[in-house]
Amino acid sequence: MTARLDHAQPYAVALFRIVTGLLFASHGAASLFGVLGGAHGGGTVAAGTWPGWYAAAIQLIAGGLILLGLGTRAAAFVASGSMAYAYFTVHQPDALWPLQNGGEASAMFCWSFLLLVFTGPGAFALDRLFTSRTSASASSSTSSGRRDETRPETVTA
Repeated sequence: MTARLDHAQPYAVALFRIVTGLLFASHGAASLFGVLGGAHGGGTVAAGTWPGWYAAAIQLIAGGLILLGLGTRAAAFVASGSMAYAYFTVHQPDALWPLQNGGEASAMFCWSFLLLVFTGPGAFALDRLFTSRTSASASSSTSSGRRDETRPETVTA
């Protein structure tokens, strides 16, 4: 049973990444464009206002990148930090626990994105398309007798 679960892990991480990225991007789209009910029950966040508009932009852009699996670790790091900032500046001053201060979503997004920083994107990520092409071209250049520029040459005395 454990072997089957281990084999499915990249796909489970990918599903987690896709759903979390979609939900995060949806928050940003709602705040910026008023879709899906808009920001805080209707409307949009005024352009350029701190921190709401910038948070919404991070949500939309980072959420989209995470959804696609493009620069997942960096986007997840930025998204996690923005949710930590949101939690400690907006929610935590009202009460200690997320259940008391309404910060459950911020806390869950923060920890979810931090997990993606360490696990990576899993399967079905666009990053894998680019890394497979670059690693395939690097391995073909080393197998064809050309010097690999990414590895320093060692000199033995």
